[in-house]
Amino acid sequence: MTRTIAGKMSMSRYLQLVRQRTSTLGISQLLAIGFGLAIVLMLTASTYAVIQIALIADQVDDLIHKNHTKSTLAYSVKDSLNASARSMRNVLFLTVAKEINQELFAVSRAEQTAQDILDRFKQMAGSDQERKAFQEVISARDEYAPKLAAYLKLIRDGEIEQARDLALPDIVPVQQRYLDSLDRLIQQEAGGMESTGRAVLETAGSTRVIVLALAIGATFLAILVGIFVSRRITRPLVQAIDAAKRIATGDLTVQLRKTTGGETGALTQALAEMIDSLVHIVSDVRRASQNMSRSAGEIAQGNQDLSTRTESQASSLEETAATVEELTSTVKQNADNARQANQLASSASDVATRGGTVMQQVVETMATINESAKRIADITSVIDGIAFQTNILALNAAVEAARAGEQGRGFAVVASEVRGLAQRSADAAKQIKELIADSIEKAKAGSRLVDQAGGTIEDVVVSARHVTDIIGEIAAAGEEQRTGIEQVNRAVAQIDQITQQNAALVEEAAAAAQTMHEQANELIQVVSVFRVSEHVPDGAAYRKPMLPMFEFEKSAA
Repeated sequence: MTRTIAGKMSMSRYLQLVRQRTSTLGISQLLAIGFGLAIVLMLTASTYAVIQIALIADQVDDLIHKNHTKSTLAYSVKDSLNASARSMRNVLFLTVAKEINQELFAVSRAEQTAQDILDRFKQMAGSDQERKAFQEVISARDEYAPKLAAYLKLIRDGEIEQARDLALPDIVPVQQRYLDSLDRLIQQEAGGMESTGRAVLETAGSTRVIVLALAIGATFLAILVGIFVSRRITRPLVQAIDAAKRIATGDLTVQLRKTTGGETGALTQALAEMIDSLVHIVSDVRRASQNMSRSAGEIAQGNQDLSTRTESQASSLEETAATVEELTSTVKQNADNARQANQLASSASDVATRGGTVMQQVVETMATINESAKRIADITSVIDGIAFQTNILALNAAVEAARAGEQGRGFAVVASEVRGLAQRSADAAKQIKELIADSIEKAKAGSRLVDQAGGTIEDVVVSARHVTDIIGEIAAAGEEQRTGIEQVNRAVAQIDQITQQNAALVEEAAAAAQTMHEQANELIQVVSVFRVSEHVPDGAAYRKPMLPMFEFEKSAA
């Protein structure tokens, strides 16, 4: 029991060590190692089988060409000896010389054949037991040969009775020992053939068992390698498929860990890096969408404020236009009065009192003109301030449009147009201011002249010609004022038109900002499908610098 537990523990440690050693190997390397071992086992089995078959072939060759041949030779010697014995017995019963000679020739031939066979067998004798048995045969033959020669001599000499009575009893025991030695040699060869046959059978049996064991081992090893490799492939693939399904549902909280090396480990590592990149991209898009939504809201609010201010500016411009129109009428009336004063200057002495009254009216009118000029200057300052604020808002809108990227391109164009209109408004206001300043200066000059005329009204009659000249100058100045006021009127009308255009552009910008705000909210809704971890670091540290929006579109085109 203790040995079984220890064996299981050692096998478990061995399998764990094998997993650790093979965890960094690729699929192709594992397949190469597994099938390489199987091929080595098959080659070992094949090589062993070939060697054993060659050994069996050698043993069978020895059995057929050596043991069987030597046994056949031994039987041939025995047959020759038996043939010789028969001829020797036949001679004793024959009386015809020819027949006797034939039997003697047969004995000689049998003995010669036996001698040739023994010489051949001597060359083939291999083992010590064979040589010992063969030596016994040779010793028996050496003992038998003299007896046979003496027997044959008596027969040739015609002493048949002596050969029968004396030689034959002596030769028969020796011949029997000769036959017994041959039988022992035959038994030795039969035993050799039997042992060789058993060795062939044992070699064939052991070869069959070992080759079968190697084939089973190679098959078992191939099965183990197939199971191991399939697990190495399927486990990471199942993990990757599960992660892909969770990613398809928007769940980016899946965690993958690399458990093996090779191709499956590289696949797991690449999928984990892709998930990390998706997490950072989604987090960045979500943060950018929220920032863009807030920026779009601020832009929309700014545009609303700008629209309100533009409407206020339009109302102020309408009031300014009405004032300028009134000033135009006053200046025109002043010019008509100056012309009438020039016509009546010749009769100034007759209408001095009336002229004093008229001069008093002129003084009041000039005061009114001066006051109107100051109001126009104030209105012009207001227009200048509005143009300055419009320019600032256009700059801010351009900055926000640049931040918004592709979504704010149209708004950038609108902001540029607003800025241009604001610049034109500022230039027109500057020109109006200069004209008003000039009108004020001229009004002041007129006032001074009127004051001088009032001061010297008693000298009107005396200075009628001088008054006529002064009235002419006043008429000319009134004409210039009328021209200047008309220019101011046209400038105010232009400013009013520009203000209306600004209002329309501001409304378009507000609509564009609202659209961008809605699109940002839609993008937030789209990104909210993905679930990411709450503690995700800023993706700027993990991603490469992105191209600007217009460069990306250009490259995509």
